[in-house]
Amino acid sequence: MSDYDLLARQLETLLDTRDWLTNAAQTCAFLKHEVAALNWAGFYLQRQPGTLILGPFQGLPACNPIPFDKGVCGAAATTRRTQRVADVHAFPGHIACDAASRSELVVPIVHDGELWGVLDL
Repeated sequence: MSDYDLLARQLETLLDTRDWLTNAAQTCAFLKHEVAALNWAGFYLQRQPGTLILGPFQGLPACNPIPFDKGVCGAAATTRRTQRVADVHAFPGHIACDAASRSELVVPIVHDGELWGVLDL
């Protein structure tokens, strides 16, 4: 089991408030390396209305783009609520980018009231 408080403190030392792209890349690399059994960590960005576009990530090549009405990422973007899904194969509209993925955690990222994107694990 991970010590999430320790992980948060370690990640904070890597972040540079001047550059969102560096921060996103560092976050993905850090999470992929530090969280046991994690096979993918990445960001999908809302760069056009109703659609998430692949951003920085660590892991196998990913699905792109993702409409808001598809998958766990789309659900997180639409509802702006964290989605924690134990069995992705039972999730309506699941997008199977990697057959090895069994569960998924997607956290929406909102800045100044606007959806910036999601962090997908």
